[in-house]
Amino acid sequence: MQRLFSSLTGHLLRPACLLFGLLVLQGISLSINNDLWAGQNTQTGKTSPNVLLIMTDDQGFGDVASHGNQFIQTPYHDLLAKQGVRFDRFYVSPVCAPTRASLLSGRYHSRTGVHGVTRGRETMRADEVTIAEILQANGYATAAFGKWHNGSHYPQHPNGQGFEEFVGFCAGHWNNYFNTHLEHNGDPIKTDGFIIDVLTDHAINWIEKQNSCRKPWFCYVPYNTPHTPWQVPDKYWEKYKDLDITPEAACAYAMVENIDTNMGRLLKCIDKLGQRDNTIVIFLTDNGANTDRYNAGMRGRKGSNHEGGSRVPLFIRYPGVTSPGTVIKPITAHIDLLPTLVELTNSKPLPTKPLDGKSLVPLLKGESEAWPERTLFTRWRNRGAVRTDHWRAVNAQKKASKFGRWALFDMQNDPGETTDVAAKHPEVINKMKKEYQGWLTDIEKEGFDPIPSEIGHPQSPRVSLSGHEAFLRPEQTKGISYVARQGWANDYITNWTSKESYPSWPVRIIRAGRYQVSIDYACGPDGVGSVLQANLADGKATFKINQPYLAKTIPSPDRIPRREVYEKTWKRIELGTMDITQTGDFELTLRGLEKPGDQFPEIKTIIIEYIE
Repeated sequence: MQRLFSSLTGHLLRPACLLFGLLVLQGISLSINNDLWAGQNTQTGKTSPNVLLIMTDDQGFGDVASHGNQFIQTPYHDLLAKQGVRFDRFYVSPVCAPTRASLLSGRYHSRTGVHGVTRGRETMRADEVTIAEILQANGYATAAFGKWHNGSHYPQHPNGQGFEEFVGFCAGHWNNYFNTHLEHNGDPIKTDGFIIDVLTDHAINWIEKQNSCRKPWFCYVPYNTPHTPWQVPDKYWEKYKDLDITPEAACAYAMVENIDTNMGRLLKCIDKLGQRDNTIVIFLTDNGANTDRYNAGMRGRKGSNHEGGSRVPLFIRYPGVTSPGTVIKPITAHIDLLPTLVELTNSKPLPTKPLDGKSLVPLLKGESEAWPERTLFTRWRNRGAVRTDHWRAVNAQKKASKFGRWALFDMQNDPGETTDVAAKHPEVINKMKKEYQGWLTDIEKEGFDPIPSEIGHPQSPRVSLSGHEAFLRPEQTKGISYVARQGWANDYITNWTSKESYPSWPVRIIRAGRYQVSIDYACGPDGVGSVLQANLADGKATFKINQPYLAKTIPSPDRIPRREVYEKTWKRIELGTMDITQTGDFELTLRGLEKPGDQFPEIKTIIIEYIE
């Protein structure tokens, strides 16, 4: 119902925007008070500021010049912190998909179904209410430009979670950053140039279009760098490559400076439109640095439950509300941004599942004396951490003690976490362990059954299921694998030597009917004659591979060798159609029936399209 209401609201308001734009083009002047430009909230009747939310991928706390990094140059990061407020102890999750789920929902990621970064574990349940849905229901235009990483298929796709406009990609990372293919609202588009520049172009164009609509907007820009692969334009790389730092740090800093340039473009766009006073600008990153580089003396990096894995920058600028140059000391977290934005935008809340976050508005207004002490929790790879203003308890010790694998650090006197003081403060560590166990039981009570991809959804009749989304059956089989052990984004199915082994995708059939089945594959001459069969509910489609296709690796301008798979070309063929009479939850399987050579074809994608 909420998504239907939001969709209808957007369609009803578009004619008014188009009319206004036509009047402007005709030179007809309309007298509108600039103070009201941000728009009228359709639910509360109050004026609503625009929101620009920028988040980067794998940029650590130390990847900002004003945080003490002597190598990097980030003038627009530093300007934003100077013009607004800087949160000194702001926390996210140790890796990207969990942080995004918490940011969008105001809830700890495990509650939303997100508990990993690949094979569907990054998918957020569709019934989670996002900040985009709340703002859209309050009259906002909404858009996202960048990396989503919370579900690839509708309704978990950005277009199903409150964003009426989306340009970017949904996977955990992208293979090539230059002249690549992205998607626009589910359809592939070819782009020219470096990916961050392209995403910024789209964001600016969209913001400028809202200028003629006189409607408040929410623009979410989740940039995908400095996540690997290590690719960056020459002018940035040349500036850092010969410094006395590792090549990885040099490329990360070059990528961050490119981000900084594009942040500057966004800020200049807002100024050009005269909307600085009416726009909330928020900058944060999704986890700690992805290599061992300067991190302000903190222990840990991306993936760690120590301070360096989850303490990141947060800058917020909202003229008239935030005081320039303010530094906020109390601990805060990603879960706080949804309730903060609901309050700052004067939005009427929607019914949501219980929130874990709390509005940061009192801190933004300088009322920190009224801010109570709180406890924040982190969980990654079956280990966790508990953070208060004074202490950090971490469940990551290699050897167990009487406190299990827990260690305790005095963050006020030992911010680098050099000395475990659990033995000196047993009452503290035992209390924090107990709180953690209670929290863990609560957030994981809904379990982590695979979230199925919906097949036959009216909003998305064609679904492309990637090889890296598949579960390889039986578990621990040696007759089939991904290229990399983890099966990260963009990986594919290979080494398929056993007829007993097969890939499987959890799906939910929304509509019975006839479906077209296709695959993207590659194989040598010895793979010709292989017979494959797709099975779903009571339907099946069988096909023989009649011609070889040797996948070609697409050149990648990597500055440093990558760990991820390289992008390749693939051949698409139709397996045929299947008639399905059932609906509900099933497994889509691809079985190998006949294998003339040593192995079945490599599989990149299986495509299921509702026909009738």
